[in-house]
Amino acid sequence: MKKLLVTFATLALALASAADKTYHVTLSQPASVNGTELKPGDYKVQVEGDKAVFKMGKTVVEAPAKVETAEHKYATTQIAIDDAGKQAKISEIRIGGTATRLVFSGSTAAGQ
Repeated sequence: MKKLLVTFATLALALASAADKTYHVTLSQPASVNGTELKPGDYKVQVEGDKAVFKMGKTVVEAPAKVETAEHKYATTQIAIDDAGKQAKISEIRIGGTATRLVFSGSTAAGQ
């Protein structure tokens, strides 16, 4: 499967709030999560147990997600996108400034 790793500039760095596990990410291209297409833009991603909730304006999309801790902090926010099928799918989000990684169901991304 072909993987595309999108790295965002300083303005798109995730701002993590440890208390409520809310992160900010920017999509530069359309991508789907849990079968729903997300348009490019700035999203608030709130982790609630075993799911991530993407919010932008009136758009709210929930997706099963596993929160993992890497061995090192990520310098920038990175979104791994699987573009092997008809629709680009978010498989993983690495939160800049933290060691937090969100892995989405069906993902083949591992420990990078």
